[in-house]
Amino acid sequence: MIQIRPALIIIDMINHFDFSHGPILASKAYRIAGPIKNLKNQFNKNHLPVIFINDHYRLWQADLQKIIDLCRNEYSQPIFDQLLPGEKDLFLIKPKHSAFFGTALNTLLHQLKVNTLILTGIAGNICVLFTANDAYMREYELFVPNDCIASADDGDNQYALTMMANVLKAKIDPSTHENYRHYIMYPHPTS
Repeated sequence: MIQIRPALIIIDMINHFDFSHGPILASKAYRIAGPIKNLKNQFNKNHLPVIFINDHYRLWQADLQKIIDLCRNEYSQPIFDQLLPGEKDLFLIKPKHSAFFGTALNTLLHQLKVNTLILTGIAGNICVLFTANDAYMREYELFVPNDCIASADDGDNQYALTMMANVLKAKIDPSTHENYRHYIMYPHPTS
């Protein structure tokens, strides 16, 4: 029997939304910020790792405050009011779509003895999907709460969820699903 050891991964929620579909994605990111914050609070309460991983915005410094300051604007502020890293949360920068590519994430997860990932954030059809693919190939068990990822296009988001469920064996129940929350918050042995 293997003990479930989860980590919450929050992808690209520190964002300036300064691109063609940015305002649309910002409104969708705002809707998922609350459910992600609820998961984050549960993870913090249970002393489980929370890892924010974010684009570097050409700063190439893992300086959380500099990235927040650079991204702060009318689109991001409502999201920042709900969801930013806390004192005990971890923060990494990434150069490309996947949270694993060119980062220390895999090493960090091994040091934390994590074997289960709860992936959240934006964009569901790009960075979350690419991260899920890389996590699956590294044999992590995956949870992708369907109310905690967003894409500019709802059809693309649903397609990404379907791919993660069918191909990557991710569980995509909403973050409020009782069995799901119990399974993650109170880890059980699995065979």
